[in-house]
Formats: sequence, structure tokens, C-alpha cells
Amino acid sequence: MKKLLFIAVFFLGWQSYAQENIDDLLASGVNDARRFTQSYLDPATEGIVYNLNNGWFNSGKAKKLFGFEISIVANASFVKDENKSFVLDVNDYENLRFQDGSTSREVSTAFGDIEGITVVAEGPLPGAVDDAVFELPTGLGSADINFVPSAFIQGSIGLIKGTELKARYFPKVETDDVNAGLFGFGIQHEITSWLPADKLFPVAISGLIAYTNLDGTYDFTSTSIVSGQDQRLENSTSTWLFQLIGSTKLPVFNVYGGIGYINGKSETDLKGTFNVQSGVLGNQTLVDPFSIENKVTGVRGTVGVRLKLGFFRINADYTLAEYDNVSLALSFGFR
Repeated sequence: MKKLLFIAVFFLGWQSYAQENIDDLLASGVNDARRFTQSYLDPATEGIVYNLNNGWFNSGKAKKLFGFEISIVANASFVKDENKSFVLDVNDYENLRFQDGSTSREVSTAFGDIEGITVVAEGPLPGAVDDAVFELPTGLGSADINFVPSAFIQGSIGLIKGTELKARYFPKVETDDVNAGLFGFGIQHEITSWLPADKLFPVAISGLIAYTNLDGTYDFTSTSIVSGQDQRLENSTSTWLFQLIGSTKLPVFNVYGGIGYINGKSETDLKGTFNVQSGVLGNQTLVDPFSIENKVTGVRGTVGVRLKLGFFRINADYTLAEYDNVSLALSFGFR
């Protein structure tokens, strides 16, 4: 397992998948491998898109000119049972078949824990001498990981009247096999700051637009049981958040919330050279076999509380969405 949780879902799922099954799925053909990978990874990439949109705000009140806040934010998005499996119908595949003759079965996604499902990819030779027989991969459920985590540093500063600029960052992680990092930026504008009686109005209302990007590469050349070179997985996930925010304006304890819309995209590329030994592509070499893309849109609702203690703030919120989320932040700053 990788040591940093925010990349655990994506890269741990693929570490298991790449080490145990990538050669087998390629044996059934590039189209079959791409189709299965799309269904297997879609819940994980969707979970990442939803997760990356959390933690952007803790108040509808914009900071005054040059007021600032620096926060450490942690998120956990929860995986529903419906996202842990999908139905594999062999009629949708060119060469993949269940060993027991079934037409369709429920199989694991990257979040699931379904083991022992054996499939066959038939080779071009008569009989079964070059068939590939293997088990489909399980998911992170086998390691009791049932949530999508993230953590980052976030800062905000007040600019012109009612406007606040935000940025978030997680430094690039570079190890022997993982290279990943996160950044984002956003702008929040307080609509109520333009009201004649702003100081008497008990609620602050703002609009927020924010962008987050996660880029990563996982190199599994040394662990793959398929011979080849420079075998790696590259992913780029980007997402936009459009949020309406409201909050109380009390000195110490406040309640905040909002309704938002997300629009995200995740692109995943399987790169490198793969020498396939059996199945329909037996004794063939593949270079950069395939790419997959997942587009995600959805609405969300957030409610949270914020406590101010001098220069320090603590806030926590819960978001209802396709992947419900809990966010917790510890902040330092002044308005």
C-alpha cells in the first residue's frame, strides 16, 4: 500500500489490478480490456471527482481586504454498496467468457470485494492450448477501504469588496513507483456585501467557483508479470465546482451550508510495452494499449458548523451527494 491516503483509492486499486490481472485482460483483446477497465474504475474515478470538490468553504462571509486564512483540510467520501460491483455480460465482450458458462455475473469494481470469479479468453489455436484462464480482480473492499480520502493545505485572502481568492495544494509525491500531486484555485464573492444594510443582515450569501486537479503516474514495470518496458498508469482528474453558500455571521459559533453543482473529468492511460503470452493476442506486443475517460456531473448539498477561537478556527461539514462526504479543517488567520 502507498503511504499517503489521498492516492490510495486510485493507485492501490490499480496496483492490485496491474500486478495480478493486467496481462490476463489484455489476452482477451484491447477492446475487452478497455471495456472491463472502464467499468472497474468508473466508481473510483467518480469518487475522486466528488471528493476533490469538498472543503472549499466554511462561511458565506468573504474576508476583508488582505484578511487571510490558512487551513489543513481532510476529507472522507463514503462508498455506497451499489458502487462496489457491476454486472459483466459476456455478450458485451468479444473474447471474454465465464468458465462456468454463465452469461452474466456480478463482479467487483475497484471498491469491491468479490473473489474467485474465473474467466476464459480463448486463443486462436484449436482446442485450449493457448487459452488464457484467470480470475477477475477484486477491489479495495478486500482491504477494508470503503471511502475516498484526501488531504491538502488551503489558503484564502480577501481582495476587493466582497471577493476572496482561494488556493489549495498537496506537494508532489515522488517515490520509485508513484508520482502524484494536487492543486486547485477558486474565487468566492459575497452577494450580500452589496446590500445597503449589510452589517444588519444576519446571513451572508456568496457564490463560489473552484477548480481542482489531481495528476498521477503509477509505474508497475518491476511488479508486472507481463514482460515489457516502462509499464505505467497515468491519470489526470480535473473538476469544477459551482456553489451557492449561506452562513450566519456570529462572533464565535456559526452555521453554514450550500447547494452546488460539479462537473469533472478523469482521463486514464495505460502506457508502456506489454508482451502478451496467451489468449487472442498471444505472442503479440502492445504499445500504449488504451485510454479511458470518465465524465462526472452531479449536485450536492452541504451543511456545517464553524467555531472561532481567537486566530484559530475549526470547522466540520457533511455533504450529501453521490458520494457523501465528511470534511474537517483546522485554520489560522484573521479577517
